[in-house]
Amino acid sequence: MRQLTACNGSEQLVKGIRIQTHTCRVAVVGSGAAGMAAALRLAERGVTDVVLLTEDLLAGTSRNTGSDKQTYYKLTLSGDEPDSIGQMAQTLFSGGSMDGDLARVEASLSAECFFWLASKGVPFPRNTYGEAVGYKTDHDPLSRASSAGPLTSRLMVESLQDALGATPVQLFDRQQAVKLLTDRRPGAVRGVLCLSLAGPDPVYSLVMCQAVVWAVGGPALVYADVVYPGSQLGGTAPALEAGAAAVNLTEWQYGLASIAPRWNVSGSYQQVLPAYVSTDPDGRNPRHFLDEGIPDRMKRLGAVFCKGYQWPFDVRKLPGSSQVDLLVYRETVLRGRRVFLDFGQNPDGLSLARADLDAETAAYLDRTQAWAPLPWQRLRQMNEPAFAFYLDHGVDLSRERLEIRLSAQHHNGGLAVDANWETTLPGLFAVGEVSGTHGVYRPGGSALNSGQVGALRAAQAIERRLGVEPDPVFDTTDLLGQAADYLGGRCEPEQDGLEPELLQAWQLAGERMSRLAGPLRDTTQLNAAFDAVSQALADSRRFLGISSLPGLSLACRYRDMLLTQRFLLGAMRDYLQHGGVSRGSALYLDPAGEVPGGVPDVFRARTGPDTLTGSVQRTWLETPGDLLSPLRVNWRPVRPLPHPDEAFEVVWQAWRRENAQEGRQHET
Repeated sequence: MRQLTACNGSEQLVKGIRIQTHTCRVAVVGSGAAGMAAALRLAERGVTDVVLLTEDLLAGTSRNTGSDKQTYYKLTLSGDEPDSIGQMAQTLFSGGSMDGDLARVEASLSAECFFWLASKGVPFPRNTYGEAVGYKTDHDPLSRASSAGPLTSRLMVESLQDALGATPVQLFDRQQAVKLLTDRRPGAVRGVLCLSLAGPDPVYSLVMCQAVVWAVGGPALVYADVVYPGSQLGGTAPALEAGAAAVNLTEWQYGLASIAPRWNVSGSYQQVLPAYVSTDPDGRNPRHFLDEGIPDRMKRLGAVFCKGYQWPFDVRKLPGSSQVDLLVYRETVLRGRRVFLDFGQNPDGLSLARADLDAETAAYLDRTQAWAPLPWQRLRQMNEPAFAFYLDHGVDLSRERLEIRLSAQHHNGGLAVDANWETTLPGLFAVGEVSGTHGVYRPGGSALNSGQVGALRAAQAIERRLGVEPDPVFDTTDLLGQAADYLGGRCEPEQDGLEPELLQAWQLAGERMSRLAGPLRDTTQLNAAFDAVSQALADSRRFLGISSLPGLSLACRYRDMLLTQRFLLGAMRDYLQHGGVSRGSALYLDPAGEVPGGVPDVFRARTGPDTLTGSVQRTWLETPGDLLSPLRVNWRPVRPLPHPDEAFEVVWQAWRRENAQEGRQHET
């Protein structure tokens, strides 16, 4: 992968700002596991002149996140239990509000993508017989999960980056994508406008191309309480502004996570049964608090243990393991206290005996031979890398409490895509978490597979399209005119001293979203929150008068945050108007509702049958480019799950025709 040090076009002065132009065939935006896979797949398929645009090659979720045993979900490839593409597709589809064609494609290509990653050097384990051994994960009826350890996604990125080093793909680093440009036809994407982050003065790059692969990750910036690493902000807004439709924006995944460092406290961290302790804001007056909501000690310990493999907050697990999430939320958000996992003492500050545990918990400690006296000792017996992770980040779990909060971890919704991962804007493909390929529930680790499958499908579709389309003659004048319109709408007279106010506004917007529209959504406040975000978006233009970096970059991000929040809140309001109830990882609080499963009365919520699980919610701007224009929302039935039953000869004939047109044979 070659570093792009200079644009291959001209430099223009637009609205007093320098814009450098560059042309290529395909621009891949984002350098995580999905973006790098897309760039490498394109290179391997012979697509030339590919540019990988990224804000920071070392940033992002894939490179900087994980869990106690980060999961990759794929078809069962070991053991004697039968599995099939159809069965795996059914599992994905049964999560609700997921399109069947996407489920079928993700299932059918999961093994290919898994072995492709292994061939690039990702160390997925095999047994003596060469089987890719697996285990069960969230919402998984079979043992389809695999892992290369706590940093599986980082190993994926590093292996893909090494492979890209042998390709002609060009890396254009320190570029913040701020706008998608089209050829003025109905939405055909023809370029990306980027703000250079390399120096103190604002310089823009206009990258003109035939196709864009949007691989910017999930919109981590919309919440204050997040598991996402600090280097991950997302970039859904430029696609929404350009008119791309989004789906299932209401569906997120939330779970307990440590604050410093940001990390899922799932799996072994719960199964070793640490103590849950809350304190005053200054760290004084510690107390055990889970017994307030779960008085029975055996049930309380069982709920903590189950948080290990039932890590996402799930309204179906009330009462049960998800009651732990609600009790943590009550301590932190409603009572203003701090909550810690204490691996230096047992739950309730008492000794731990077999008689205290239910059969499942005791049997697991038997199998893992983890009966040491204290939680941190059991963690080292059960999963030494999980203990070492925090030690490597300056936290000794044998001596220090670990502060946690209920945080946003993954967006199941996102940009609407078809079975080739192309959005509603022709030429714009969305891969990875930015694409809305998941429904209400998804098996743990299926996001890593989805990103790899989407990258492959997008590369295949782009190769086919570029093989029959002539190289375009870019209308540079028109594209620069669009950039000028954009910059003209952003540039106020230069102002100084706005950065502190901008940071305060950013914090306020994130905290409001976490408090009112996170895992617990206040139905009485969503309308007011939507109006507040819309007003903040209208007022945000003045921050664009900041004339230097990094302030201008943050101002652009703040605007993107507010537009994305506006879409999310609009989707939540519409969901309730269509009879939506608490589901997935979201509890819709309603004083006229019911108390689900005997949890504290403060969590009274809308409950009942989910009548929308067979539908997909679709949201888009009525007037692309106008951030405050009305949001259009509609509902459609999910695309059904395909059950192909085609004769081999028929498929083979079509396959030969397709490859004859391309002039060569290649793998699917």
